[in-house]
Amino acid sequence: MSSSESKLPLRDIPGDYGLPFLGAIKDRFDFHYNQGTDGFFRSRMQSYKSTVYRANVPPGPFNAPKSKAIVLVDAVSFPILFDNSKVDKTNYFDGTFMPSTDFTGGYRLCPFLDTSEPKHATLKGLFLSTLANLHNRFIPLFLSSMSELFTHLEHELSDKGEAYFNTLSDDMAFDFLFRLFCEKSPSETSLGSDGPTFLNKWVFFQLAPLISLGLKHVPNFIEDLVLHTFPLPFFPLKSDYKKIFDVFYKSMGSILDEAEKLGLKRDEACHNFIFLAGFNSYGGMKVFFPALIRWVGAAGESLHRRLTDEIRTAVKEEGGVTFSALNRMSLTKSVVYETLRIEPPVPFQTAKAREDVIIHSHDSSFLIKKDEIIFGYQPLATKDPMIFDNPEEFIADRFVGDKEELIKYVYWSNGKESDDSTVDDKQCPGKNLVVLLGRLMLVEFFLRYDTFEIEFGRLLLGSKVTFKSVTKATS
Repeated sequence: MSSSESKLPLRDIPGDYGLPFLGAIKDRFDFHYNQGTDGFFRSRMQSYKSTVYRANVPPGPFNAPKSKAIVLVDAVSFPILFDNSKVDKTNYFDGTFMPSTDFTGGYRLCPFLDTSEPKHATLKGLFLSTLANLHNRFIPLFLSSMSELFTHLEHELSDKGEAYFNTLSDDMAFDFLFRLFCEKSPSETSLGSDGPTFLNKWVFFQLAPLISLGLKHVPNFIEDLVLHTFPLPFFPLKSDYKKIFDVFYKSMGSILDEAEKLGLKRDEACHNFIFLAGFNSYGGMKVFFPALIRWVGAAGESLHRRLTDEIRTAVKEEGGVTFSALNRMSLTKSVVYETLRIEPPVPFQTAKAREDVIIHSHDSSFLIKKDEIIFGYQPLATKDPMIFDNPEEFIADRFVGDKEELIKYVYWSNGKESDDSTVDDKQCPGKNLVVLLGRLMLVEFFLRYDTFEIEFGRLLLGSKVTFKSVTKATS
């Protein structure tokens, strides 16, 4: 604890939970229907004049055993969620609830294990070593997948006058991930082109307690009863998931051999890799790639010219798209970090206090009791005005030069962006890969196009993007 933190006044945590059961239902309706996600957390921060407060968080009864939480929405208090000596992450991944293990072959997978459980280190170590072994394949595989995306993008623009990017991005992401882990194209397997459709349903059924469909002709209480009150069953997806499992199991022989050497069952390891590829990676890219294009597209031609100049100069001087060329593109990297800051793919982090712990915001200290739930809402924490100038604005060069040190306040990966993922933490094992792929996406776009125009809006999870035009590279 720094001397300045020790001098902060100890304050009671403001907020309340309302009446038993009814308070949780009221807050759930505020979250989904009355205020919206951002409005829910922002309004309470303003009402309590505190970035640390008590509230019921979704989904509540009967999906989650507990809804009462201490909410963190500033950049200083938020990292307590990453301190595994002080917080327990057992069964906390999606939020305060855990989907049925029916969705994952009957196993509690690595994301739901606490760091104190021995199998966590074994599984995460396998993930990290596998990604390290595949490192040399990242760039060529992704460039190949991007080439196919451009072909479909230009065909749709020519044929229809516009191209819906999200579907193209989903297909590209699945193609890349499948070829990375399975060493073949999904078109060479029984999955064909159905992989993204299968995974979209599988992810949705698990995240449904946190999602509102926004259907105009369905009363809110009906949607709430169906999506948020009880877990959605696995049986409608059983056949689809078996297809995915069978293909991964047959195609990941060398990786599953390594898992067996570590004492893991082949099927358990396979379910873990499906989750890593299909939920963590594909699910994250499903949000991140459209967000990246949305913010860069909205920034307009001025930013496009700057990116074009940086990217084409580095690629020309380095003789191709290489790691050394990428390392010269400071603006490109900053744009990726800024996208992950302003629209993080994973908005919530959840944990339980292992012991009584004192946390600090910018102006106060707070005592959290043992076993209390701590819930972080990241989109406010990474827009902390005490850390970032004009935090609600997309500033492309926010992390260029000396300002790159601010990446320690970018938390999208369930850890600080300045930290490396290890077997002893819960940080995303593919965090560096995601940043690399974001940079590669921008590189490939601006090697091929001078500028582009888009329309954008919101989806259940993240941004939706439609291309209206592209201008082919002129130099």
